[in-house]
Amino acid sequence: MTEDKRGATVYSVVPVPKPRQTQRDRWAKRPIVLRYRAYRDTIEALKIQIPDGGAWIIFIVPMPASWSGKKKERHDGKPHQQRPDLDNYLKGFLDAIRRIDDSRVWDIHPTKLWGHKGQIIIYRDKNK
Repeated sequence: MTEDKRGATVYSVVPVPKPRQTQRDRWAKRPIVLRYRAYRDTIEALKIQIPDGGAWIIFIVPMPASWSGKKKERHDGKPHQQRPDLDNYLKGFLDAIRRIDDSRVWDIHPTKLWGHKGQIIIYRDKNK
């Protein structure tokens, strides 16, 4: 966790979307579910907190290693406009930090961008 000059908190965690889980996932351990549970445990260990209102959360999704250097430079910092969807990233994040009740969150601005390494950046609105 680091603070940048603009007051953002940067967590070096690769964001993982919330998978649709079934009863079968209790005994048949699918890789996506195991990856999400490890992510949830990491978020919990970092004790990440967001306010009920007035947070901007940026999910930096890492670019595939198979991409060329030119393609990576073109996409760095640009919108991530493919699957997994932004709402799945947000749901996974909120469920990880608020294991009991995320219904208290009333104002949040999520963004999903490409980056060289996975990160979660949180800006807190000081006015709310």
